[in-house]
Amino acid sequence: MATTSTKKKSKPAGPPVNGGSREARKLASAIMEVLAGEKTPYEAAEALGISPPRYYALELRALQGMLKACEPRDGRGKSSPERKIKKLQDEVDSLRREGARHQALLRAARRSVGLPSEVKPKPSTDGKKRRRAKRKPRALRVVAVLGQSQEEEKAAGTPGLP
Repeated sequence: MATTSTKKKSKPAGPPVNGGSREARKLASAIMEVLAGEKTPYEAAEALGISPPRYYALELRALQGMLKACEPRDGRGKSSPERKIKKLQDEVDSLRREGARHQALLRAARRSVGLPSEVKPKPSTDGKKRRRAKRKPRALRVVAVLGQSQEEEKAAGTPGLP
């Protein structure tokens, strides 16, 4: 009776890298070993069976490819002004539809409890239309109150702020 061993295969250290031919993987491995300081360029060239100048040319090409791969991709991560405008216009349209929906729900709720759908101002007792008093902006009212308090302080003889 044969017994099977239950040895687990060890996973290679590092991230999985898929694709590329066997020779490309061998070259990439040699370049990474040189960059990591495990081998000299001359040792890597000898292991690959190429001359040192050819190794340096391949290393340069590999580094340029890595730099190019690190550049942001077109259309990803960048948003053009036109795309932002379109997104904001879509959001405005959505909010308008939502506002109209809420108004319709409010009208329906008012009708269901017997309230008028719109609140109209009460007519005056003498039959004339009332004009609404124009209110001063809040900042101007605050300025007027501050001015009155300074005048009262002067009249009372208390020293105010300069």
